[in-house]
Amino acid sequence: MMDVTPPKNVTGLTAAESTSINAAESTTTRATRYVWAITRLCLGWTFLWPFLDKTFGLGHETTSAHAWINGGSPSFGFLSGATGPFAGFYQSIAGAGWVNWMFMIGLLGIAVALLLGIGMRIAAVSGAVLLVLMWSASLPPQDDIFMDNHIIYALVLIGLALVAAGNTFGLGRWWTQTSLVQRFPWLA
Repeated sequence: MMDVTPPKNVTGLTAAESTSINAAESTTTRATRYVWAITRLCLGWTFLWPFLDKTFGLGHETTSAHAWINGGSPSFGFLSGATGPFAGFYQSIAGAGWVNWMFMIGLLGIAVALLLGIGMRIAAVSGAVLLVLMWSASLPPQDDIFMDNHIIYALVLIGLALVAAGNTFGLGRWWTQTSLVQRFPWLA
């Protein structure tokens, strides 16, 4: 009688078994890319919304009368209420013009980079720095002795850059191929 058992490859799996495993891995990889991309877009929105609200006074946290375009200060409310060991420093710079500009440019730049999927390294580093600064302005956090959403978001930003989350639902692949990024890879 003839043996009809399918041949096995080096891993001890048949071709059909190996294909099935590779398909599952590719589905998992695809799902992982989509989850990171959606996370990137959601986090991008969390930076864009405060920029829009503080700039135009859309009424969520900032009234029209306190909008930046109407002479309001985007940094005053948060920094003047700083607590913890750095409260004196933050309160002393609350509402300063340069602080308002740095904060608003930071929010917009990080949001645009995340939403477009470009400059993920810069967005991750600058976003993490901004979030850690915001965390340090409200110590200790309200719900924990040291951990809060600012630290978690900072870690997620780093993760987004590490997994190249801008390549899915974003312009990351194109961006990394530009001559600018080829010349200055830290812009990737």
